Amino acid sequence: MQRILLLLIVLVTLTWLPFPVRAQEQKPDTLALFVSGTDGYKSYRIPAMVTTNNGTLLAFCEGRKNNAADAGDIDILLKRSTDGGRTWSAQQVIWDDSINTCGNPCPVVDAVTGTICLLMTHNLGGDKESDIIKKLSRSTRTVWISRSTNDGVTFSAPEEITATTKKKEWGWYATGPGIGIQIKNGPNKGRLVVPCDFSYDDSTTIPKQGHPNMGSHSIYSDDHGATWKLGGTITPKMNECQVVEVADGNGTLLMNMRSYFQRNCRAHAISYDGGISWTGPVDQPVLVEPVCQASILRYAWPGKKSKSCMLFLNPASAKRINMTIRASFDEGQTWPVIRTLYTGPSAYSSMALLANGIIGCLYEAGTKNPYETIIFQKLTAKELLKQ
Repeated sequence: MQRILLLLIVLVTLTWLPFPVRAQEQKPDTLALFVSGTDGYKSYRIPAMVTTNNGTLLAFCEGRKNNAADAGDIDILLKRSTDGGRTWSAQQVIWDDSINTCGNPCPVVDAVTGTICLLMTHNLGGDKESDIIKKLSRSTRTVWISRSTNDGVTFSAPEEITATTKKKEWGWYATGPGIGIQIKNGPNKGRLVVPCDFSYDDSTTIPKQGHPNMGSHSIYSDDHGATWKLGGTITPKMNECQVVEVADGNGTLLMNMRSYFQRNCRAHAISYDGGISWTGPVDQPVLVEPVCQASILRYAWPGKKSKSCMLFLNPASAKRINMTIRASFDEGQTWPVIRTLYTGPSAYSSMALLANGIIGCLYEAGTKNPYETIIFQKLTAKELLKQ
């Protein structure tokens, strides 16, 4: 009973802030960071956010010039905050390739060197996802990287790494969406791991309800992002994914995935070798989803003054509504803390840790559809560890 009461206190202490309607009404802890129809873009999608070694927040997204579709003239954009999200820089274009699609920003910060590696994908603007999957497109989806060594102020010209990170027989490919991680413990300490997904041909499996054969996988770097290799795959019917390190001291990884099994829940897989191989997917019924991207993040490692804590953020519903954050204190086995951030239309998300235990949430939300704005919201969550 005492545990239940303490968890209820946690729910109350998490800061709830109302959904902002426009930039002029923004409050310091909740603001519409990217607003559809402004700054030359019809819509903004696919948020990704990291905190640099210097404490700077980097918020990436796709800027879609002409429509909200996943193909067409799409650029990768960035805004920076050096004061914990209170103020933000002007919008910066990281990658613009004319009318082509530059998408799926997935950054990872190297804690050793401070380098920010930004993994991305590219395809011709006229090639739709369905055609790329069916091998009917003019070209295919390719994998790229850009790097920053000055705290995200500038990024290098994108460099293609498709040859070492994608099998030739794959069709569609996406980095993230979201963020990558650096392994903190075990034999693969220091390894950068980026979660990705792909489409593949499989004559033994008939896709249900029009969904192609999809899988999740990882790519990794053992030289601080200089070169990248293809890790293990997770099939069948897996898709967009995010990865987190388990607090067992061995560097075990947990992959949290969008599932096409039509059971309205996420799936998990485990890697014991730093992402080179993975167990098969297992349903997570408590993590309700509408078949959508989600984000997962380690909030705290177990120690003398703290207990292990993971956070999970997604639209917890059968539809893309109800953006909800959860907390787990047992490495993702159970999620006893749950708090709704926004009840309306909402979709993709990303999380980052700020100073003093503050959680930064970046998520798509709107009043009529989820893709009207990308919201930045700060949550106070120190009480999560006081059980």
